[in-house]
Amino acid sequence: MTGSMALFRPGDHAARVELVDRPAGGLERFFGAAFGRLTSPVASRLAPYRRFVARVHEAEAGLSELDDGGLKHRALELRLELRRHGIDSDAHVAQAFALVREAAGRSLGMRHFDSQIMGGRVLLAGKVAEMATGEGKTLTATLAAATAAIAGIPTHVITANDYLAVRDCEEMSPVYTMLGLSVGIVSKDTPQDARRAEYGRDITYCTNADIAFDYLRDTITLDGAYGNVALQAEHLHEHTSRKHRLNLRGLHFAIVDEADSVLIDDARTPLIISANRGGEAEEQFLREAWQLAAELDADSHYLVDRQLKSVVLLDAGSERLNELSAQMGPLWVGRIRREEAIRQALAVRYFYTRDQHYVVVDDKVQIVDENTGRILPDRSWERGLHQLIEIKEGVEVSRQRETLARLSYQRFFRRYLRLAGMTGTAREVRPELWDVYRLRSVSVPTHRPLRREARRTRVAADDRAHRRMIVDAVRAVHEQGRPVLVGTASVAASETLSDDLERAGVPHQLLNAKQDLKEAEIVSRAGAGGAVTVATQMAGRGTDIKLEEAIEARGGLHVILTQHYDAARIDRQLAGRCARMGDRGSTETLLSLEHVDSRNVDLRWLARSIVPFSGSPIGAAAARALLRLNQRRIEDHHARVRRAVFRQDERERELLALSGRSE
Repeated sequence: MTGSMALFRPGDHAARVELVDRPAGGLERFFGAAFGRLTSPVASRLAPYRRFVARVHEAEAGLSELDDGGLKHRALELRLELRRHGIDSDAHVAQAFALVREAAGRSLGMRHFDSQIMGGRVLLAGKVAEMATGEGKTLTATLAAATAAIAGIPTHVITANDYLAVRDCEEMSPVYTMLGLSVGIVSKDTPQDARRAEYGRDITYCTNADIAFDYLRDTITLDGAYGNVALQAEHLHEHTSRKHRLNLRGLHFAIVDEADSVLIDDARTPLIISANRGGEAEEQFLREAWQLAAELDADSHYLVDRQLKSVVLLDAGSERLNELSAQMGPLWVGRIRREEAIRQALAVRYFYTRDQHYVVVDDKVQIVDENTGRILPDRSWERGLHQLIEIKEGVEVSRQRETLARLSYQRFFRRYLRLAGMTGTAREVRPELWDVYRLRSVSVPTHRPLRREARRTRVAADDRAHRRMIVDAVRAVHEQGRPVLVGTASVAASETLSDDLERAGVPHQLLNAKQDLKEAEIVSRAGAGGAVTVATQMAGRGTDIKLEEAIEARGGLHVILTQHYDAARIDRQLAGRCARMGDRGSTETLLSLEHVDSRNVDLRWLARSIVPFSGSPIGAAAARALLRLNQRRIEDHHARVRRAVFRQDERERELLALSGRSE
């Protein structure tokens, strides 16, 4: 997905630069999807990238003889050439890459490998670089980011969470500084009045949530005044024009780290900016709804659809609810309103579990991202759902929210003039990356051969046997003096396993959403000899566990997956914490037949029938196949949800366009 790259002075917020996101028609969507599925899985030809690597080597001649000032001066000279010829000219891009490589060698003591140079060229071309975990994607991004910034293109390096954004910015800033480039960082802790300055830097590191919400805030500020001509005219005639209140200079070039997580997994959740509404009457109404929901009987008054995660109120339930609420306040008069409140209350009872979907910290309900295991600060569920969970947990009830602006990640990222991404797990989602974003993927070869040992998956008949199997496996590797990383699917599961290890006398540390502030400290100890770390998905992406020197001889880090996650990609990300950059390492997966998702009724029946035979080779193979099928069904369900969010977003966009309103 490329476009002409406009050039702007640093800090210039006078224009809102982005692609016009036109909804695709039915035929266009059909043929685009078909084309993506036919072409995207084909391995891209690497010969042009190998030739480009050779050009970078040639361009390095003489750079080592320059002092630091000379290197910065050469970057200034190259700025004019890149502005004249653009960032698609291999000859001039090779010179820029050579400069960045030299700067990294001097400032970080790390020079980009040839594989990283190939990955950087893929990014600058506006594609997704699929690089194996541990291949140094953070350093790879500096090549494309610095080259674009030298050319005068405002560049956003977007990561999946604050920990990675802050870490990557701090680690890579010396490279940019040596080239005379400015670097900004936007995280959840960045004050709102300081964000404009951070986005005004040549390169800004931020999270997908931060930048998308700041874009929505700009949309509210503009209130329909999208045109650059309108903004410029307003600036001439008004001393305090809206352009001075905008966070972003537009959407020029984005490099998305963990692209499959940000562009695919997070796309299930729309972005919403809201304001407080309601008061004591609304809170009382929800408290009454929580109590009334307990008066209704499953099957006779309502049906629970676990597969669709919804509650259907039957006619008998509607009549019973009408009777129960007849003497209540005026908010209970409207049938649609009262039935929606009851459905939400029942959904909380059946589908939202503490320490899985949310945690309670300092007497506040905080949402846990199911994809990453991290807390989503300052986020809340819609339509009274969040307040009902607060009532359930007995904490202070917050005010309900009214939607001011709404946008999906799919539509936001499609507005960048040039969009690129990098991840270790793009293979499974290549068709969707093309369907939605018109992004092609290129598989970049590893710098060194992979030395990861994958042990056979084992399946326990029930959760009790499963927990014993995990403890025994952890103890065996721990006694060898090797570090162990154990991945769990939820906060509750990680704490249960922690209790099991405590009783077994196995020293360990715990990393989940409740310890997110200590993440860096916990990760820094995870590579020590005999260290055992129990973690949620928080440890599955971007976590670089540094090993002690003696660990390599003992076999490296051992990773244990205790459950198939919602996507096979997440499994592979966790396994990728070991055997990085040619090091030794091993993984194993320990499963339970009770892990079959409750929505897959037929698979749960099959799981129960397999239990008596799970100890035999054929039964074990059948159990592994069944659990893999369960995972694929969950993947398919999430894909349907993403498509539904995207379609809804396009429909709302068309309706808003007809009404003359923006977002």
